[in-house]
Amino acid sequence: MDPIICGWDTAKLLIFSDNVFDPLIYYSHLGPLLVAFVVGIFVFLTNRKDLINRILLSIVLFFCIWIFFDLVLWATEKNEFTMFFWSAMIFFDLLIYSTALYFIHVFIKQRDLSFFQKVLISLPFIPLIFFSFTRYNIEFFDFTNCDRDALEGILWSYTYAIEILYTVFIFIEIFFGFLKARKENKLKRLLVVSSGVLLFLIAFSWGNIAGNWTDDWTVGQYGLFGFPIFVGFLTYAIVKFKAFDIKLLGVQALIVSLILLIGSQFFFIKTTINFILTGITFALAVGFGWFLIQSVKQEVRRKEELQKISDSLAVTNERLKELDNVKSEFISIASHQLRTPLTAIKGYVSLLLEGSYGKVPMPIQDVLNKVYTINNRLVQLVENLLNVSRIEAGRIQYNFERIQLEPLVSEIVDTFVLTAKKKNLTLTLNLPNYVLPKLTIDPNKIKEVVSNLIDNSLKYTKEGSVSVSVEASNGIARVVISDTGIGISRDDKVKLFEKFIRTKETTSMFVSGSGLGLYIGKSFMEAHGGKIRVESEGVGKGSQFIVELPFVNPNVKAGVSGQFSMLGR
Repeated sequence: MDPIICGWDTAKLLIFSDNVFDPLIYYSHLGPLLVAFVVGIFVFLTNRKDLINRILLSIVLFFCIWIFFDLVLWATEKNEFTMFFWSAMIFFDLLIYSTALYFIHVFIKQRDLSFFQKVLISLPFIPLIFFSFTRYNIEFFDFTNCDRDALEGILWSYTYAIEILYTVFIFIEIFFGFLKARKENKLKRLLVVSSGVLLFLIAFSWGNIAGNWTDDWTVGQYGLFGFPIFVGFLTYAIVKFKAFDIKLLGVQALIVSLILLIGSQFFFIKTTINFILTGITFALAVGFGWFLIQSVKQEVRRKEELQKISDSLAVTNERLKELDNVKSEFISIASHQLRTPLTAIKGYVSLLLEGSYGKVPMPIQDVLNKVYTINNRLVQLVENLLNVSRIEAGRIQYNFERIQLEPLVSEIVDTFVLTAKKKNLTLTLNLPNYVLPKLTIDPNKIKEVVSNLIDNSLKYTKEGSVSVSVEASNGIARVVISDTGIGISRDDKVKLFEKFIRTKETTSMFVSGSGLGLYIGKSFMEAHGGKIRVESEGVGKGSQFIVELPFVNPNVKAGVSGQFSMLGR
């Protein structure tokens, strides 16, 4: 057909022509095309090895090619061009939908499709490869009246059906992605990106939907502005949720813009010296720009590595907490099971030693005394393990009473007189000359704390003395246990009240101990609103343990309380 008869000139560069229905809408296609290309390139350059970036660039390139083909159809006056580009568009139609499905899958699952899944997605392209340029694609085409009149073949119906199928799978991926997105940040990011993809596909399909319903194919051109919508959602995800790295993206955009700006000056240079200066500036901009981009890329990579390490540590920490809870639960159960037989052993040995089953020979009595002592140690260990498990689970109960501290401490000291005598140690008790106010405490817990401290002092003192003093000042009652024993180093004092901690000096003496007594004592004292601390001038210079209890504590009231200890919260 002669273009002069039809009234327009030959299209320049295939897309610039007078044969346009609306120049504003027609040439505005170049806007989405340019936006799509720039966004795709910059996101790709942030990390060329990232699969999600490569897929996004593929969508952008397919969309750009499709728009170019569409512009050619509106601009060209040549039948052969119209037939070729119209027939080829069907292939890129399906490519956009399939790649969108690929993009959503990788974005949500953070992993590539399997080989089998890729084969399934690619299978629908086989009929297009064989029949795109046959009558099954475009059955009829007429341009005799300077107006295209065509009849699409069965291949287009097939393509529409496959596109619907791809869209259904996209919805399924998004639905299950929402179910698995536990963190709020991931949920919002998925919502933004998936909304952008779906709106883009709806807008992209608008041309075919509107054209088939209204027979006015110009209306469909407005749907192409759906890609800027997708870009808008994607940009929001970049800035808000860092779906792609905005820092590197911004630096690359700045460098490229600067290079283009400097390069554009070559078109306006009129003198040699300006050409040389501009050339030097251009070369420096390229060199420093490349160096800056590489530096930012390394920084981003290090940041990503640190983030991965941080996430891994967070997961490990949660796992350790779970294991610690399991350990505590196991200790609690095992301790309960052990306490019953140990108590029974203690009872039977006591009966034997008392002669309830007849007189026991002296050699056997010595053996039974050793069994009794060892059994007591096991009972104490089991009790300590039970207390630790209760503390960590927050299940310690306190029976607070208003009692006098001096008789309580005196009673405790009396129980250790025989032990001190056997070790040839002097055990003294110093009480104040006046009666102290009553304290609201759990007497059994305070007994356990003070008894453990006196027992430790006696165990770790080879010669000399152990003294127990009760005093008061500034609204605080104190029980001070001083000894002339092995002392404590400065390093050991820092961690002495932690679980299973024993100093080097105690282990060298081959004295039994679990390293739990001070940890439990600290927990009990904090539950009373009090403190326990240690003072020592060093190894071999003795030590002093101070227990402090406030006379007035508004957080402690008489009665049974399930109050948590500070360490068990």
